[in-house]
Amino acid sequence: MKDMVEREGLSADFYIESAATSTEELGSPVYRPVRELMKRRGINCDEKRARQITGDDYDRFDMLIGMDEANIRNMHRAFGWDPEGKIYKLLTFAGSNADVADPWYTRDFERTWEDVNKGCRGLLAQFF
Repeated sequence: MKDMVEREGLSADFYIESAATSTEELGSPVYRPVRELMKRRGINCDEKRARQITGDDYDRFDMLIGMDEANIRNMHRAFGWDPEGKIYKLLTFAGSNADVADPWYTRDFERTWEDVNKGCRGLLAQFF
């Protein structure tokens, strides 16, 4: 999403961060196959390290977007549900209630890229 916003010249209009809803990869860099896929697309994520969402994130952000139902459940638990209606599943912005394909299980990083890209394009279209 950051890359998409930057390419559209809209960086000043957005503040975007990524955070995990679980503790499994905290502090880890982006998984090598994903890093390579992103590099082929001109996106550098070498400095990115996983961090976990915190209760403060609910107040810091206007929208909180999960990739799948497990993310959404974890965010509801972390934030005490969603009193302000800030939590969304990414592919809803692409007209679907499906989960983003999880490459941890599918090993299909291209499909995940396509899902995320489709959801981010739909999200960006909500604003412009």
